[in-house]
Amino acid sequence: MEALLRERMAQDSAADLRGPEGSLDSIEGNAATETRWDAPFALDHVEAIPEERRALACDDDDTAEILKLELPVTPLVLIVDDDNLVLARLRELVIAAGFRVRTAANGIEALDALQHSSASIVVTDLSMPAMDGLDLCRRIREQTWPGYIYIVLLTVRDEEKDILAGLEAGADDYVSKRTPAAQFTARLRIAKRILALEYSLQIALERKRKLAMIDSLTGMYNRRYFLRRFSREMKHSQRFEGDVSVLMLDVDRFKRINDTYGHGVGDMVLRTLARQIAKCLQRATDWCARLGGEEFAIVLPGTKIADAHICAEKIRRAIENTSIDTPVGAVRITVSIGVSGLRSAAGRNPATVHSLLEQADSNLYASKAAGRNRVTSPKSTQASTA
Repeated sequence: MEALLRERMAQDSAADLRGPEGSLDSIEGNAATETRWDAPFALDHVEAIPEERRALACDDDDTAEILKLELPVTPLVLIVDDDNLVLARLRELVIAAGFRVRTAANGIEALDALQHSSASIVVTDLSMPAMDGLDLCRRIREQTWPGYIYIVLLTVRDEEKDILAGLEAGADDYVSKRTPAAQFTARLRIAKRILALEYSLQIALERKRKLAMIDSLTGMYNRRYFLRRFSREMKHSQRFEGDVSVLMLDVDRFKRINDTYGHGVGDMVLRTLARQIAKCLQRATDWCARLGGEEFAIVLPGTKIADAHICAEKIRRAIENTSIDTPVGAVRITVSIGVSGLRSAAGRNPATVHSLLEQADSNLYASKAAGRNRVTSPKSTQASTA
């Protein structure tokens, strides 16, 4: 019996295609025109997910909700085999299972196709000219792709040593061509579930990364991100002998708003303030962060102190003239701003993040001391106000 089994396993794939009805080798059909060759799903498709499913409820439920996400596009299956009859019959089976399909005659052709537009699932034969299935697996795993590529080795060689060699080369599954068609399509559905999980985890990581640098109340960058990015801005400006200015902004008498109207109104005020600041920053290179409470920092790369002062005045006036609608009625606020710059903070020693922030903070408190609703810049004889 064992000898008979070994003899059957040694048969070539063409002869094996004449297997019993219901197996992979009994699928009927002719080669057809290839379907459209699209890229696999990646983080570029995040915006296609319905907003209500993308919302983050809380840390405890976030991952559970994300793992319910479906793939944004139907997985594309690349079938690789040097036998045209096998390609045609497998193509028909994969399409019937609801997948998109592309075919390649060998490993080199498959790699070239993946380079131009990557597939999500690769079903490949083991024995092929030019580049066999094992080499194809290794080459795929050596490279970086937009998303994970799930590899299925489909071959008549199903001895244990062949299976182990395939899995060690990078295959995710190893299927005999004698496998019934129903089992093969079930394996494809498993591949789809694995890809959905991998895609969902990518989104989860991306969300966590964004949450780590965004202030949840205003949508602006937070203090942690500000310090990291501002340090890079300074190093870049110092290296190329450029300018960078920073504005420190604080809401005047904000505690009175919270005490009088409640923290809900205070939050509405901060969100409106953030929007007003964003409207005043016309250049794509300018950016803002909430440092905490009612204090914000605005970074103006390539901007001299005089120009930074003008920008600060523009922001101050816009906020002063804004009426904020709240449940308790219209609320108006003013802000005090301190300005500092790379050149003004240098002195005898090279400017640092700390020295720039210290100078901006000192000028901010000078604005407060001068009566609030002011902008104070380095070497100003007095704070300015409209």
